[in-house]
Amino acid sequence: MNDLTIASGTSLSLPTISGATKVCGLIGDPIEHSLSPAIHNAAFRSLDIDFVYVPFRVRRGELAEAIGGIRSLGVLGVNVTMPHKTDVLRFLDMIDRTAREIGAVNTIVRNDGRLQGCNTDGQAALASLANLRSSLSGSTAVILGAGGAARAIAYHLSKMVEELAILNRTRSKASRITAKIRMWSGTRTSCRSQGLNRASLRKEVSRASLLVNTLPVHVFPRFGKILVQEKLVGRGMTILDVNYQRENEFLAEAQLAGAKVADGLDMLVRQAALSFRLWTGRDAPIDVMRGAAIQARATSSR
Repeated sequence: MNDLTIASGTSLSLPTISGATKVCGLIGDPIEHSLSPAIHNAAFRSLDIDFVYVPFRVRRGELAEAIGGIRSLGVLGVNVTMPHKTDVLRFLDMIDRTAREIGAVNTIVRNDGRLQGCNTDGQAALASLANLRSSLSGSTAVILGAGGAARAIAYHLSKMVEELAILNRTRSKASRITAKIRMWSGTRTSCRSQGLNRASLRKEVSRASLLVNTLPVHVFPRFGKILVQEKLVGRGMTILDVNYQRENEFLAEAQLAGAKVADGLDMLVRQAALSFRLWTGRDAPIDVMRGAAIQARATSSR
């Protein structure tokens, strides 16, 4: 590490970058709000390994060129966020079984020069939920949203819960996930899809013991207000919101009503730890990663 003294006299510790430094990163749009660079770079520093993590903004329509750049520049691996989790599959050499069945990738790793797609979202979500309740077996679950994260979480929940409902503004997308669930679980899990509106929230959430929100942070609040106004969340319910903004009014209200709640910060850290393992072959310093995430969120402008 190098020390840089700035005008104020503060000494900053900077990573030493050389031709041997291995590069990992994040592709998506937007990426300015991401905590992943802080999480991963703190982990690399704590174990004194010569890696660096860089965010790359990749717009819609630029994905093919971005994957080509990853290949030619020797990038070791990247995380994949919206809007590329599903589109990226066709540009990769290999897809692991879980990511293929889900139809979404959130982590790419270079193996012998070939790019392999993996999905750790669902596994990370289940680990977060395990902190809130001892078992998901027999639960009635509702997932809001039908994007890549919803698919991954539904994939894992479908092997555990008794009933699962997918609610999305575009019902056809939710229907595609329920069709997948029937393939994954057979007759083990009863599943259904609904459009996302006040009526469907009343019908499904009122009978659920588990609620997972995967809607974007700019979309969810109006539905969260309905859940609170209609008193659909409360004691006996477990809630995971995969968003990780500093202030979450909905979760605060749900917790006051007696629900067990978690935001997406722990899920993000656990997903990062799984990616770290894939890239480095080493166990992640998860406490260091969590501390970096909390600090980065506290100082974030968003």
